[in-house]
Amino acid sequence: MASKTSPPAKAAAKSSAKTATRSRATSPSLPSPWSKTRDIEREREAKRDAVLRTAAQIFNEKGFHATSLDEVAERLQITKPTLYYYVKNKDDILFQCVSRGLDMMQEAIRLTGQSGGTARDKLVAAMRQYAEIVTMDFGMCVIRVGEDPLPPESRKKLRQMKGAIDLEFRELIRQGIEEGTMVKCDPKMAAFAIAGALSWIGRWYRSDGPQGPQEIADQFINLLECGLCSNQNSGSQKTAIADVPKRTTRSRKTAPA
Repeated sequence: MASKTSPPAKAAAKSSAKTATRSRATSPSLPSPWSKTRDIEREREAKRDAVLRTAAQIFNEKGFHATSLDEVAERLQITKPTLYYYVKNKDDILFQCVSRGLDMMQEAIRLTGQSGGTARDKLVAAMRQYAEIVTMDFGMCVIRVGEDPLPPESRKKLRQMKGAIDLEFRELIRQGIEEGTMVKCDPKMAAFAIAGALSWIGRWYRSDGPQGPQEIADQFINLLECGLCSNQNSGSQKTAIADVPKRTTRSRKTAPA
């Protein structure tokens, strides 16, 4: 025979059920199990970055062709098959390393372009960022290795990115000429001179050298802004690039080899 529940017991059960319902309604929601997926993605991206950064370091030290994936795996203390979980092959690694370096340059110039000040201020800030980036792993890989070892399609994409950076420099120079903070010159030639000088830092820079990236950037910017001539001698010799007479096609053809 089933036992009957006493009235006091029924009241206590109802009260307990209401409390539990109210507690469930007001308690903070538990962390979603999907957060684990996000953690895994962040962890995978961190490992992917480590693979690319380590590869860039070895490329910069030895060159692309002299570097093997076995060396990359050995430095990371992982097996070679593990690498293929993060990258496709050695070409893919180089493409991504150079892409990251160029992305860093583009972003730095874009941000300085959005900052306040004159075009000259923005150009100096962009030059400083560029000079420091080429001393970093991915930026240095752009300079020391670049896109030449890659297939044509990959080379084309990376050269388009380089072209965009060149146009950013040209535009800042053009704006500086218009506002009067820069001398009249050919923006294209001036951009080539700036990028060429700053890029070469990535060729000879050593992290254990006597000067750090900021000090080197300061000296290069000072030289590019002020030149080598002293003020007392530069007045009569200063000539804007735009004023230099261009050689004609005929003179180039008839010039001796």
